[in-house]
Amino acid sequence: MTVSGAAVSCTSGRNILTCGRLTLDVEHRTLARDDVRFHLTPKECRLLEVFIRHEGQVLTRQYLMKEVWQTDYVADTRTLEVHVHWLRRKIERSRGSPSYIHTVRGVGYVLRPVDDDVADDDAPLA
Repeated sequence: MTVSGAAVSCTSGRNILTCGRLTLDVEHRTLARDDVRFHLTPKECRLLEVFIRHEGQVLTRQYLMKEVWQTDYVADTRTLEVHVHWLRRKIERSRGSPSYIHTVRGVGYVLRPVDDDVADDDAPLA
């Protein structure tokens, strides 16, 4: 399955998902960004998997809580916010300017893949 984004596409195989410079191995819970590899917790892996499978779509906090934590309880989504923060620390080059996971204020989050040609290490972050 290939889901087209604005500048790059996300692809998924059975256990390997790719989105821009990110490669997620769901079975082994490993994430590669360029040449750097990270081991993810089960919830980090599931959260990133949901983001990649729904690349470019705004995902509500309620939807993410249901998909990742199997709960309809959304009165406190701090757990979700913390896990998004942990993922951003692993995949983003700049914590102040997210390139992949964007907050949609009052709604949730959206994953937008980064164009490899634009996201080189010398390019300024917008």
